[in-house]
Amino acid sequence: MASSSQDSQEQPFHWHYSGFEDKSFHFHGRALLLIIILFSLLILFTLLCLYARWVCRYSDHQPAASTTNAAAPPDGTAAGLDHATINSFPTLLHCSSSDETAAQCSICLSSFRDEEKVKVLPDCNHTYHPHCVDEWLSSRSSCPLCRASLRLHPPIP
Repeated sequence: MASSSQDSQEQPFHWHYSGFEDKSFHFHGRALLLIIILFSLLILFTLLCLYARWVCRYSDHQPAASTTNAAAPPDGTAAGLDHATINSFPTLLHCSSSDETAAQCSICLSSFRDEEKVKVLPDCNHTYHPHCVDEWLSSRSSCPLCRASLRLHPPIP
């Protein structure tokens, strides 16, 4: 037992940074160049990702110019139709026929029932539920299906 205590006292354990130096570890020529190139590519890739993220966030907050110009008419008035014009379109009772393509409102996608009121748009004769098409026409001035303009143009003298 005395010999084990003497062994621990004879070899003290010292931690020094100088004891861990390795003077044989060096970067030479190609290895140093490769490390610099890889580090540069990593920084470039990180910057490109940050730029792409910034562009995506910026484009989400800015409305596209084509959509804002397409919705508003060139004379600067509101894009939708006024209530008097919307109410002037005929409202009829739907009766089932053999033509199944016209038996559905293309706004809400529900089928028309017999004796249900439908609104018929002029020129294109497309039919919709009155509440569906009235809401559409209050913000837009075209047919939801064929995009035919429903604005009343003043007659040319």
